[in-house]
Amino acid sequence: MMAGTGFKEGYDFFEKSAGAIAGAFEGEDFAISRANYLADVEKEINTLEQSINDFAGVKTAKEMLKGDIAEFWHAGTFNVNAATNESVHRAIVDRSHDFGSVDISTNFGNNYGLKYYANGQESAKAQAISVFQRFKEYQSHGGKDDLAKFLSDRQYDSDAVINDPIYSGQIRVIPRDQMTEATKWLEEMIAKEGARRPEQVKRYQETLDMLRDRIADTDGNESIPLSKDDAEKLAQLAKEGKFKAENFGIEAPELLNAELIVKQSLKAGMSAAVISLVLKVGPEIYKSIDYLIKNGEIEEGQFKKIGFAAVSGTSEGFIRGSVASAITACCKSGILGESLKDISPGIISAVTVIAMNTLKNAYQVAQGKKSRTELSNELVRDVFLTTSSMAVGAVAQTIIPVPVLGYMIGSMVGSVVGVGSFIYKIGQQATITFCAETGITLFGLVDQDYKLPDDVIKDIGVETFDYESFEPETFDPDSFETETFDYDTIQPDSLGIKFLRRGVIGVSKIGYVE
Repeated sequence: MMAGTGFKEGYDFFEKSAGAIAGAFEGEDFAISRANYLADVEKEINTLEQSINDFAGVKTAKEMLKGDIAEFWHAGTFNVNAATNESVHRAIVDRSHDFGSVDISTNFGNNYGLKYYANGQESAKAQAISVFQRFKEYQSHGGKDDLAKFLSDRQYDSDAVINDPIYSGQIRVIPRDQMTEATKWLEEMIAKEGARRPEQVKRYQETLDMLRDRIADTDGNESIPLSKDDAEKLAQLAKEGKFKAENFGIEAPELLNAELIVKQSLKAGMSAAVISLVLKVGPEIYKSIDYLIKNGEIEEGQFKKIGFAAVSGTSEGFIRGSVASAITACCKSGILGESLKDISPGIISAVTVIAMNTLKNAYQVAQGKKSRTELSNELVRDVFLTTSSMAVGAVAQTIIPVPVLGYMIGSMVGSVVGVGSFIYKIGQQATITFCAETGITLFGLVDQDYKLPDDVIKDIGVETFDYESFEPETFDPDSFETETFDYDTIQPDSLGIKFLRRGVIGVSKIGYVE
């Protein structure tokens, strides 16, 4: 096998394998990222359950406890939703009891205050309370400080803020079923105060503008709205330590389903198609450039070859990449069993290539374009090359720790070395020698011919005839010739010995040779 031919065969094999390799590694990355994704979602669900069940054993009545539970419910369900949507946004329950403090803060800039009172009017009134009203409450509970001291202790610079809402700037969250009543009451207060005390309008209007029944960001992540009655039910479960998220429809999505597998395999197939396209078209483009340099013009036929190479390379690469990606994702996710979770994507890509090449060759056998022996030989060759490709690919991946790239480079080297070097020749020679000496056919890979060569049969005195070329005897008339005298000669008898051996008499065919 010439070096150039060996390189071409090795390169062609790698070109067919590259799509499957890319697809398999992309499938592995998808399975790993999917597992990490689900771990994040489950972590947030566990945090939600833990935060609510931490109230187990408290003596506070559920009617009073529902506001605290609502804080953890809204923060927790928002975080679960954000994790499900693969968002980094998160909400935190601050548990601060300072003046005008935030109940729920976030890492995306929004702050929330929650009020879960008996009805919509009471919840809206609590959300709209002013600084001055809170000062009067302070005095009614025995507070001795005057207004100036009260304001300075709470970081207010002047009494100009006494009519501002103490929760200014916060988004106000109330029970879902109180939104209509709360909105109506705030609108009525805005109309009334606008006619008699315009300075009070600001706090009602600001509260109305910021009123919500959930926490949400601008990316579509949000908490689950909660009614007053549901909040009390949650509070009772929390007191008993029996809250389970799944009973409220909060569950992690499936690790993988048919839709996700199809989407990922198609995505991987497209990536594999691009890689196969480059590998398939690259040599043809090189030939065109080389022809241009040598002849000063482009040959029309080269463009046709590039076009056909692009079509065949893209389609085969897409199929191999899609199949390898889907199989790898299923293996790594555990769908096909725990034993296959640690399988190497290199093995999956190799099996994919061998299987698809065999299917393609089997179809050609069915069409009469190939023999079964040729199919078997190509299967053995593919197995040998994939083994060489995998071995060098694995070594290259450790030397070049760039995901996929190192393996791809090593795989190409392994394919070329496997075909073009003495390794494959030694393997072939060893196989042929073994079959010649033992008579084994290796499941039909080698054709054993036990018929003696014609010249050997003739030498041992056995008369033969070729029935396909047999011709009947013809009659020739006798002719007269004058007699001549010839001296007799003596030829001593001699013993001729020929040693037969079995060797290669054709492609994957063994027979008797001299």
